[in-house]
Amino acid sequence: MRQTILSGVMLLLATIALETRAAEQAENTPESLAREFVTQLAQGDYREAVSSFDSKMSHHLPEDKLQKLWEGISGQWGELQEIQSIRLQKVPQYQITLVTCRFEKGLLDVKVVFAANQQIAGLFFLPAGRYQSPSYVKPNRFKETEVTIGTGLWSLPGTLSVPVMGKKVPAVVLVHGSGPQDRNETTGPNQPFRDLAEGLASQGIAVLRYEKRTKHHRLKMVLLSESLTVREETIDDAVAAVQFLQSQAQIDRTRVFVLGHSLGGYLLPQLGAEAQGIAGLISLAGSARPLEEIVLEQVKYLSALNGEAAAESQQKLQELEKQVAMVKSLELKPETPAGQLPLGIPASYWLALRGYDAAERARTLQVPLLILQGQRDYQVTMDDFARWKQALRNRKDVRFISYPKLNHLFMAGEGPGTPAEYMIPGNVAEEVVRDIAAWIDDQK
Repeated sequence: MRQTILSGVMLLLATIALETRAAEQAENTPESLAREFVTQLAQGDYREAVSSFDSKMSHHLPEDKLQKLWEGISGQWGELQEIQSIRLQKVPQYQITLVTCRFEKGLLDVKVVFAANQQIAGLFFLPAGRYQSPSYVKPNRFKETEVTIGTGLWSLPGTLSVPVMGKKVPAVVLVHGSGPQDRNETTGPNQPFRDLAEGLASQGIAVLRYEKRTKHHRLKMVLLSESLTVREETIDDAVAAVQFLQSQAQIDRTRVFVLGHSLGGYLLPQLGAEAQGIAGLISLAGSARPLEEIVLEQVKYLSALNGEAAAESQQKLQELEKQVAMVKSLELKPETPAGQLPLGIPASYWLALRGYDAAERARTLQVPLLILQGQRDYQVTMDDFARWKQALRNRKDVRFISYPKLNHLFMAGEGPGTPAEYMIPGNVAEEVVRDIAAWIDDQK
């Protein structure tokens, strides 16, 4: 009898031990650790949160910076409402958890990367929302076909949206901003070029959008890294796109327009001078100041926005100021190392833009212009808009429109513009699409 009782006790103790071990293992899964980490952030327990970081993360994202990062997310997205789901991705040496969180203003994935020792080796915030077509897009009014821009080594895939009207229609080429961009100018969950293309096509205007060379031919572009200029990055392909549209039977070749966003808007005067037969130019947040000045102003804005006053931040800002001074200096030579220049962009790029004044160059063009600007844009600001207006004030064929609530993507928001805003799903404001369509209709 005693043996039976002892056996029962031993079995009970073994069962308890197994259950305890299982519970401990469950508590240490990447999913449970990620949930705990996000909960610590939401509760403001940043000291405990950073205790999970590995040495590199602890160096680059100490407690005070983690607090500013989370407060910036909360300021843009609102308070965390709930953790909806957690999913795990395994890659060599790492386990990646995607914690889908519902904030007051939308869904956000908190990407927490765990190393083999279960310490956090990476932290990212990604939009969990998906692109949604705006209500002003009417799919039954246009058709889209896949096309190829250019020939040979640098040919690019694109999409041509053509209204179903049974007659020749005006058309627009969309020219990207800086960086490797796809045909939709995808930024987080947002696709501003898709909005513009399908929105204008719904209004009876054909639109051509294409992959940017620096994205589609990324590896081949590495071979040009020491001699890159805006010609290889943007101009040659935009000119080829205009020529493509002018050759299409369904397009009125006398009414082909070019719309440039950001860097594309900055380069419009040069494009207008090189592409033959353009009917007009449309600038969306086109910068009018030298690019190096734009870069410096953006960094200063973001540093102030994030409250970065640390010695390390000030040192980086001072280094950038030196790099900008080098761009403007007569000491800048083709052989100047890219590491001494803003964003690591080669000297060839900056030298090719030396002396280029977009607003002044636009004065010499004999084509109408439409200049649009979001007043909440911190990347290209109302200072640029004012420069366009000053340079073109005597031109009767130029129209200026600014939008109080729109940002750099021409999407609506409130308060000072922030990078986190671009991660909130949205669409180009309908009034922008209508203003562009109305202006094109006036150019007859």
